Amino acid sequence: MKAHFFPKKLPQIFPRGWIVALLGFWIALSLNGCNPGQFKTSAAQVSQLVISAGGNPQTFNAALSQSTPNIFRFTYEPLAALNGITKKIEPAIAESWEISQDKLRYTFTLREGLKWSDGEPLTADDVVFSFNNIYLNKEIPTYAQDNLRIGVSKAFPKVRKIDSRRVEFIMPEPYAPFLALIAAEMEILPEHALRKAVETKRSDGRPEFFSTWGIDTDPKKIIVNGPYTLETYLPSQRMIFRRNPYYWRKDAQGKPQPYIERIVWQIVENADTALMQFRSGGLDVLEIGPGTFQLLKREEKRGDFSIQNAGPDTGTSLLAFNLNKGRRNGKPLVDPVKSRWFNTVAFRQAVAYALDRQTIINNNLRGLGEPQDSPFFAPSPYYLSAKQGLKAYNYNVDKAKEVLLGAGFKYDNKGQLLDSDGNRVRFTMLAPASNRPSVPPKIKQDLSKIGMTVDLQYVDFSVLGDKITNTLDWETYLGGMSGNIEPHDGYNVWTVEGSFHVFNQKPAKGQPPLEGWEASDWEKKIEALFIAGAREFDETKRKAIYDEVQRLAQEYVPIVHLWNSLALVAVRNTVQGVKYSAAFPSPRGYIWNLYEMKVAEGNRG
Repeated sequence: MKAHFFPKKLPQIFPRGWIVALLGFWIALSLNGCNPGQFKTSAAQVSQLVISAGGNPQTFNAALSQSTPNIFRFTYEPLAALNGITKKIEPAIAESWEISQDKLRYTFTLREGLKWSDGEPLTADDVVFSFNNIYLNKEIPTYAQDNLRIGVSKAFPKVRKIDSRRVEFIMPEPYAPFLALIAAEMEILPEHALRKAVETKRSDGRPEFFSTWGIDTDPKKIIVNGPYTLETYLPSQRMIFRRNPYYWRKDAQGKPQPYIERIVWQIVENADTALMQFRSGGLDVLEIGPGTFQLLKREEKRGDFSIQNAGPDTGTSLLAFNLNKGRRNGKPLVDPVKSRWFNTVAFRQAVAYALDRQTIINNNLRGLGEPQDSPFFAPSPYYLSAKQGLKAYNYNVDKAKEVLLGAGFKYDNKGQLLDSDGNRVRFTMLAPASNRPSVPPKIKQDLSKIGMTVDLQYVDFSVLGDKITNTLDWETYLGGMSGNIEPHDGYNVWTVEGSFHVFNQKPAKGQPPLEGWEASDWEKKIEALFIAGAREFDETKRKAIYDEVQRLAQEYVPIVHLWNSLALVAVRNTVQGVKYSAAFPSPRGYIWNLYEMKVAEGNRG
């Protein structure tokens, strides 16, 4: 998984993880489709699990996916896998691996007898093809390439076949995150089904691969290696997965896994409807937010379900500033007056002090969350908390004003904040238009207490995404970040040329260039620390490096982190073996060990 900036859902409205990268904040849509409970009757003899997703998948092509929900942890399995409880990397389709003494070579040995869902052998050729022809292919630029550009040179690893079961990855320099970000996150794809699409060009000169396995593809034509195949997709209604008969796992008694024959993934785009379906017995599992926790907690015994709390999740809500000093065609992306404010560290620190995060948590999250200070996520073993010495911007209006006055700002007789040139401090904060919850107005109100005027502007998801990634002409925005517990997953956020270095973004490929773009010294220092952390295999030394990353990020605060909600899931008692983990976004938090889960007979209501 990669770190993403995207407008994040408000926890009291949404179950955790109902998000679309850059586009999925505070969604409130209507339901299409019928109650999934009807499947119980039609498949009385079939072991099945019924869950829900907050929207339609965007693609069935794993290499091109940039959003959630997606199907790929049902349908694909990488070389290795993260254990959600121990947070250790374990073998998956690779039964073992060796790391050379100089840390430059990883040799993976695949399990014997692996097959694709169409019965074709899965061999080292598929691994080499997946990397050399897809993930490392410069004609197929994907976000995966951020984690494959290694060290100062940003060179790709070399991948070669040793024999039918062994593959060697040769690093340009030692790369400690390799197992967590590459082996455990990047799906292996079938060469026999996709090579032609990679090598054939469309009329626009791009590989046909870009048009391959879209959501209009017949699911039966999608070849996979994971525990389930996609059997049916009805847009805005449901996806149905069937157990893959060629999946490799077996239990200690030699019985094939997974045990559950069928997964019904109901597309329920309205949180209230999903809650209603769960309460009526139509859903087996439901990730919940603070607004529904108290209601469901009272119903646990009567409803024959239990609520699991995995602690703080791998996500944070945030307020981001646009520090970009660049110009397009001579026109600044950000008004130069406002740009001077945003590029003043004291200004950003004052905003951080002025936000009453605890009140937001108490009122909007019903207390089921924590203030977030670090750019890393609380479930990560590298997370540095305020209790451990990380700088925290606890709510303090007087401190905020003191910081501003010390930086040359002043107040007029109406209490309005002015800069040293007498300009009134007024700027725009973007938030998505699909819903207008209480948090954006609360932030506007908080900043008014230190004399700042915030023009709250609600925009469509597509407009917001375009501004953040393409036009780059925004001032501040309210959003979120989600990613992996491996800290280097945030490299694409913090490296100065990263694809999600959103607070000072360079143009994406194909976008008009910028004049005058520059990176500050602290940005460069953070990038250097990420590179050093990726080279370091000693865990104690590595943690010290990432502690410094977190300290710098909080000192210069280009992003004000707001809160981290608790990961909560309600599970029907007939579902056995759920080991809910906050180490993954939805739905991986409760399906990471799907192969060993079972569904007992019980009453669905």
